[in-house]
Amino acid sequence: MQPYDYIIIGAGAAGCVLANRLSANSNHSVCLIEAGGSTDSPLVKIPAGVFGLYGNRRYDYTYSGVPQKHLNNRIITVNRGKGLGGSSAINGMVYIRGNANDYDNWAALGCEGWAYKDVLPVFKKLENNLLQQDPHYHGFDGELKVAAQQDPNPVARIFVSAAGAAGLPENTDFNAGSQSGLGIYNVKQHKGERVSSYTAFVKPILHRTNLTILKNCEVLSLNIQGSRVTGVTLERNGKQEPFSANREVILSAGAIASPRILLASGIGDRQALQDLNIPCHQHLPGVGENLQDHIDSMVTVRSNRPLSIGVSWCRMPKVFIAPFEYLFRRMGWWTTNYTEAGGFAKTCYAGEDPDIQFHFTPIYRSHRGRRFEFGHGYSLFTCVLRPHSCGTVKLADDGSRRNVLIDHNFFAHEQDQKILIEGVKKAREILASASFDSIRGEEMAPGKDVQTDEQILAYLKATTTTVYHPVGTCKMGVDDMAVVDPLTLKVRGMDNLRVIDASIMPKLISGNTSSPTMMIAEKGAQMILSNSI
Repeated sequence: MQPYDYIIIGAGAAGCVLANRLSANSNHSVCLIEAGGSTDSPLVKIPAGVFGLYGNRRYDYTYSGVPQKHLNNRIITVNRGKGLGGSSAINGMVYIRGNANDYDNWAALGCEGWAYKDVLPVFKKLENNLLQQDPHYHGFDGELKVAAQQDPNPVARIFVSAAGAAGLPENTDFNAGSQSGLGIYNVKQHKGERVSSYTAFVKPILHRTNLTILKNCEVLSLNIQGSRVTGVTLERNGKQEPFSANREVILSAGAIASPRILLASGIGDRQALQDLNIPCHQHLPGVGENLQDHIDSMVTVRSNRPLSIGVSWCRMPKVFIAPFEYLFRRMGWWTTNYTEAGGFAKTCYAGEDPDIQFHFTPIYRSHRGRRFEFGHGYSLFTCVLRPHSCGTVKLADDGSRRNVLIDHNFFAHEQDQKILIEGVKKAREILASASFDSIRGEEMAPGKDVQTDEQILAYLKATTTTVYHPVGTCKMGVDDMAVVDPLTLKVRGMDNLRVIDASIMPKLISGNTSSPTMMIAEKGAQMILSNSI
């Protein structure tokens, strides 16, 4: 088989951007490899279809984490997108970049070129802002369409109106000068349809003859000779096949799969690899370390007023006409991304910037853990933005080199516990606003009997989960645990291997990670192309 100039592993938020940029030069042959399949499905296209994507093994890896020793030994499911577009094809579509100080902190850690002044132009280049927001912060000529939600539920607007009662402003643009406040989230949608990294960056360029896309192909390992990667070995239709790369191999498989592939290829901690009977090609103890994610809590309220999205006898007519409202008007509850509103606030432990984020859903989320509950209500989720606890992604000792042990190590640091306890209190303060009087109902979780810090902590240990923002497992930096060089994103000690995805973040950003991952890919593509012939 003819070798490719560039092999990109993973067609997610980062990989699709890279495929677009690297194949723009017709002299470059590019191969984009995706372990999942097509995402050309109504479940993916229609925003409300996200309800049927999480846990759907056709589109979601549904990894199982290891028992969390600080969370009553609970096993947490780690949902990650599987298919063209990766997690951007199954996520809530919220367009958030993080806090400006997040990137300045990366630069302070030794990641030169990653300060906010450096990344803002990259965000703007990618963005096609349909809202005519401030041009100092937004771009209008990129591929990634950013829009207002088509038809937000009235309960989401009630949530925003509660901002003042909690001492917060209303915020119409969380990506401008300040994150603080509550507002309706802007989304990656266009005319009521999801915009994923695939639909934005790859689908429009499928005509390029120098771009090859391989679906349903799992990369098992990298083929290494000395300090060079010569290609990859993948599995297709049950058979292993080698693919060669003339120039570079780029790992964009995400914070779970990128370290897995490195470890399976002998790049990682020497002793750990020896224990797994894997020859060590490059000793990098940071591979799979530094896993960070947003730990999340829920306050959910059941209401007798049928104003929110939900299924009840009195709302059956609305349920039946919803498909027609969407098909003919792009209105109605099929346009919802469920996390319609949210915002950022400070607890008593915060410094200059907010330390918690809210995701508000105008539906009743089951206090019993059920996927569906009959009736109406609303739920407010709160997460710790910059957690102190770090975990790991390791290869399972089963000889497969495919399976991983994901340990978030949530609540290992007491500060995370304290911040989330205060976050629950802040969420309750918002929901106690008079704005909710017309639809007020019973708080089903944590419930009226959960009031003291000790009781709230017990509730959190029994129920918290993740917002699905894993990062950091192949971090860039200059310390001994860094995996990639900040100036090139090349794996240390390797000549032509780069990691370009969320795993290179040295610290978790303050917000949703999909758009920042695309920014990383754009910067990574610039690094590659600046050295190409």
